[in-house]
Amino acid sequence: MKTLLVISVTLAGLAILPSLYSQERPGCPSTSLDVDKPTPRLADGHPDLSGPWDGCWKTGKDGCFGGGTNNDMVQDLAMKPGELDALLQPWARELRAKRKEKDEPYVGCLPQGVPRVNPYPTRIVESYTAKGLSHIFILHETGDSGAHRQVFMDGRKHPDDNDLFPSWFGHSIGWWDGDTLVVDTIGYNDKFWLDGKGTPHTEQMHTIERYTRPNFGTLLLDFTLDDPGAFTRPLQYTFTFKLLRPGLEMMEFICLEDNEYGNAAGFTPADEAGEKEKQKVRQQKQ
Repeated sequence: MKTLLVISVTLAGLAILPSLYSQERPGCPSTSLDVDKPTPRLADGHPDLSGPWDGCWKTGKDGCFGGGTNNDMVQDLAMKPGELDALLQPWARELRAKRKEKDEPYVGCLPQGVPRVNPYPTRIVESYTAKGLSHIFILHETGDSGAHRQVFMDGRKHPDDNDLFPSWFGHSIGWWDGDTLVVDTIGYNDKFWLDGKGTPHTEQMHTIERYTRPNFGTLLLDFTLDDPGAFTRPLQYTFTFKLLRPGLEMMEFICLEDNEYGNAAGFTPADEAGEKEKQKVRQQKQ
């Protein structure tokens, strides 16, 4: 039997952005009077999970955290010294130690991937046809270079390995288990980082998300990550998201690949080999 590492994380309050590559955006959760109101439901009886949801409420030395592995898994998940090293396969531990924050693909306007929580609000969109719920889309305010997560709710299965094309958000299928939305995802590529410190993963990564809305102002997410290529055992997290107060909506945010978004912070993003910076130095010497 597999042993799961269980880590509980609670999110609430202000949506605070990472200090390294962000702009401030005011926001706050619904009032305490609103939170305990009954769970709103859709016409088919299932909970309305739409949001928008706040998933980033604590502030640490590396920026906001609390809803996922945004900055540093050790800090964000309150891991004990040496705990993450023990969970990583030797090659993954060595690669993480070599990576530099300035080279993170996300700050080069590439998708953040899963399970990292975006410091901006998140909305879950449920799409219906005449036959019922067909798709769910998970949207982030930053847009992650225009990408969004697509969850197929029409009963289809994952493609065979020969037909599965690795992608930033993988291939997701979902179904309702009572009042819980279950999202099963495989087919991730290995390009994104699991945190801002460079924690890697492989294309073997398989995630299962279980979303529930126990009341008006709360969204719970039980998250399981299984990647035997990078970790010595599966990981399991419990997150809590808070509904933003009425009147706050997602804003437009444009970030295109290789637009050097990190220049404002004095670094060139997504340049793990350092070639862009070396080229600039050579040009300055000419």
